[in-house]
Parts: sequence; structure tokens; C-alpha cells
Amino acid sequence: MKYGRKYKTHLCWFEIGENLILSLDMVHQTTEKIKMIEEKMRVSQSTHKNCISKKRHPFEFQKGDNLF
Repeated sequence: MKYGRKYKTHLCWFEIGENLILSLDMVHQTTEKIKMIEEKMRVSQSTHKNCISKKRHPFEFQKGDNLF
């Protein structure tokens, strides 16, 4: 218990110790949602990477330039 409340799982928000039998349909739906979330995260990361790459400029140095 934390702050007078029982802990809950992050997946389905069931009380810990609660006896519950998950159906195969619920497991399948959860798996599909996880796959969808992972794909959306990949797209978001790719989009972010592309935006950052466009702003990045390559450094060019000449002989005798001072570098710190």
C-alpha cells in the first residue's frame, strides 16, 4: 500500500491479488494494441529524426582554424 491505496497493475488496472481469468480475446486485443503503439512510436521517432536531420549542418574546417 502506498498513501493508503492498494497498488494496481499498469496493464489493466486490476487490484493486486484479484482473481481474474483473462479470456484469449482480451489477450489478443491487448497484444494488437501493443503492436499498434509500437508502430506509432516508430513513426514518431522517424519523423523526429528527419526533422532534426534537416536542421543539422555539417561542419567545415579549414587548415589553421582554431578548434575548442
